[in-house]
Amino acid sequence: MLEKAIQGSKVYWGWIAFLLLLMSIGAACYWQQLSHGLTITGMSRDVTWGFYIAQFTFLVGVAASAVMLVIPKYLHDYHKFGKILILGEFNAVAMVILCLLFIVADLGSPQRLMNVLLHPTPNSVLFWDMVVLNGYLLINILVGWVTLEAERKQIAPPKWIKFFIYLSIPWAVSIHTVTAFLYCGLPGRGYWLTAVLAARFLASAFAAGPAFLILVTYIAKIFTGFDPGKGVLPTLGKTVVYAMCVNLFLLLCEVFTVFYSQIPSHMAHLQYLFAGYHGHGVLVPWMWSAMIMAVAGILILIVPKNRQQDNLLIIGCLLIFIGAWIDKGLGMIGGGFVPNPLHEITEYVPSQLELGVSLGIYATGFLVLTILYKVAIGVKQEVE
Repeated sequence: MLEKAIQGSKVYWGWIAFLLLLMSIGAACYWQQLSHGLTITGMSRDVTWGFYIAQFTFLVGVAASAVMLVIPKYLHDYHKFGKILILGEFNAVAMVILCLLFIVADLGSPQRLMNVLLHPTPNSVLFWDMVVLNGYLLINILVGWVTLEAERKQIAPPKWIKFFIYLSIPWAVSIHTVTAFLYCGLPGRGYWLTAVLAARFLASAFAAGPAFLILVTYIAKIFTGFDPGKGVLPTLGKTVVYAMCVNLFLLLCEVFTVFYSQIPSHMAHLQYLFAGYHGHGVLVPWMWSAMIMAVAGILILIVPKNRQQDNLLIIGCLLIFIGAWIDKGLGMIGGGFVPNPLHEITEYVPSQLELGVSLGIYATGFLVLTILYKVAIGVKQEVE
């Protein structure tokens, strides 16, 4: 099936060339990081996790979203999702690869990654994060490839693959739950020290992930003529809007708890993010933009007839996706580290080289996603 990845139009090869160019830029920036260390980033003694870990956190959620297709199809016999299920599984593969690449970038020296394997520490949440991420990657590669091969041969998938399909459901929940535990297990960080953090992570994941899948499916439809089926994307849009409603509800619950109880160490982080703290507020416009986008996306998609219109569905999903990315891809790190436990302010802004490395990593992930989608859509069109 891989031969379909080397068959394409000029637009396809132009996109591949563009991604390779971005990867080259990222590689050049990463070489600077390898030569000079993490001092080339905007991180500091007070902000020890930065843009890399923020992207990892967000992308784990996008990867986990494949379960929102698996559950309706295999647990509730909603077969309409069958046509785009392979896109969700391959999307999960590309997103987990992105997560792992961002972790490697954050380590500074990539050989440190071997310490997790050579010196495993099961009492560490980081060890289990490695286990669930790599396990989820392997499960989705296996399930996606086996089911696609069966579809190409026009035969039923082997019965043994159903075990891994059902296993992927709790595993998808686990990858973002364990990621949340990395944060809420740190008692010195008031913004993260909340029992609803895992629930918020999952809610935002089940909003941003399907929203991204809807957007890339529309792109595939435009450039390849792929037909996801009547009513499939509007139905998936329901998941997006209701999950984002739950995410905002949990955030408001946290705001009420923090400010009604007047916990200084917790209030400081929310004040910094949404109003500024002692004259510092580089993230304030970003966070308010995220909230406005999330609410606007909800108001658009909550109306059933709007989800039936392609333009409004795309706009609503785009607003929710960008809003979720700002919240977790920017605010989650800044909100947790600033101010520090002594209420001192050391603001974090990613450096140009840091953004360059991230750009190259994103290009790598989209290259993987493009190739996998080219294979999957090519097989489906061949069968049809």
